[in-house]
Amino acid sequence: RGPEWGGPLFLSQYPFLGLDPRGLVDAYADYGVQARAHALVNRAHCLANPHGWRGYGTNLWGLTASDDPIGYVAHSPTEDTGTITPTAALSSLPFVPDEAMPVLRHLHDDLGDRLFGEGGFVDALSPHHDWAAASRLAIDQAPIVVALENYRSGLLWRLFMGRPEVQTGLSALGFTHTGPVA
Repeated sequence: RGPEWGGPLFLSQYPFLGLDPRGLVDAYADYGVQARAHALVNRAHCLANPHGWRGYGTNLWGLTASDDPIGYVAHSPTEDTGTITPTAALSSLPFVPDEAMPVLRHLHDDLGDRLFGEGGFVDALSPHHDWAAASRLAIDQAPIVVALENYRSGLLWRLFMGRPEVQTGLSALGFTHTGPVA
């Protein structure tokens, strides 16, 4: 059993940068279904916006560990400080494309002059506190790039899942994978 409300989104994103969760099943879960559900729960919390944070909406949601006006916080529905982390929604693109694409468009097209630069998106922002991080953390940029490519072509998933040793390891651990493979 995981954290209440799923915890920060990185918990269901980072494990699946190479490992394709679509059709990945063991005795405990269908990991593709779980990753999608986690993103939708996180989004639903932001849309319900129980704390009344300014800026939350269909084009700006996503809670995961990142910089915050008060330091570094593992943002989640149970630890919501009004700070949105671009990597949260953008790394959800392969799991919830219809819900994540408006965030990508808004961050880039509407807020890009303030949030996007040579190093990618800023680590976090809080419209409520009129704050945007000055930092761009590689640990949060990489999952965005990987998720965008997996959404676009599935390339990184295919490369990783196509390795015989990965398939052998998954089988030895009791997983079945009925999703796409190289």
